[in-house]
Amino acid sequence: MKELLYRPLTEVTTRFARKEISPVELMRTTLERIRETQPTLNAFCQIGNDDDLLEAARAAEKRIGAGAGRPLEGIPLGVKELEDAHGFRSTHASVPFKDDWAEHDSAQVERLKAAGAIVVGKTNAPEFGYTALSKNLLFGVSRSPWNVERTPGGSSGGSSAAISGGVVTLATASDGGGSCASPLRSRAASG
Repeated sequence: MKELLYRPLTEVTTRFARKEISPVELMRTTLERIRETQPTLNAFCQIGNDDDLLEAARAAEKRIGAGAGRPLEGIPLGVKELEDAHGFRSTHASVPFKDDWAEHDSAQVERLKAAGAIVVGKTNAPEFGYTALSKNLLFGVSRSPWNVERTPGGSSGGSSAAISGGVVTLATASDGGGSCASPLRSRAASG
């Protein structure tokens, strides 16, 4: 099942529709993969409650079984720390905001959830997305799955590490100044 996390999202949703795999199996594998890679990659800075996530996956499985599955039904979603996701802290990767909680979802997260995605956690980012290194005082540095001596860049480094490291098949990112391109050019990591 772990190899599925490296497959295109379209393949995963097709296999859900064919009932070859289930959202519950994928969620369990995703949670295992987060725990397995977190000490090395540090891609996630917040993770949801296992029981709640598995319950959401079971509900998604029922919708798929009833023929009422949405386009992203049951897909675990990583949300970049700079975006609001209801039920998670919204720290902007900055110490002064470490206890702030999102009261709502960002428009992007709201739309992905409406399509059936399940927010599994928040992915690491630099403070306020300011630098090209996914490193901050709250959550530390994210590492590239291709070379853990390097960071996957930023500001979407946690999301890129989660995708390229086979942790999740879907994560949000933004590209205000090369955030999605710089992880391809990973930078030396320190800290």
